[in-house]
Amino acid sequence: MADVVLGVGTGVFIITLIWILTLALTIILSRATGPTKLGIIPVVLLALIITLVLVFFPRASEVPAPQREVQIVDMFFIGRYVLLSLVSLVFLAALFMLLPLHFLEPIYAKPLRTH
Repeated sequence: MADVVLGVGTGVFIITLIWILTLALTIILSRATGPTKLGIIPVVLLALIITLVLVFFPRASEVPAPQREVQIVDMFFIGRYVLLSLVSLVFLAALFMLLPLHFLEPIYAKPLRTH
């Protein structure tokens, strides 16, 4: 039931559209004079027949077909762990290269003030 909008299917929208057009045609034909005014009867009967056909002979079943459970598979599983290990190695190498520079930074003595 992928064609569901606001909880109703396509057929409900088709029936609604048919009856809106029928109402518009009956209003237009009611303004006419003479035998043209009798065109309202076939328009309403045609809309009624189309509605009955759509209601009593639906194309889809009322019970949706059971859907297969979607199984998510990670195709890049090994590649992701290889990337994680490379990034970890680069991080550790950068850390161990930075630590000696931090600990071995020279500390210069401040000059004494002599008066």
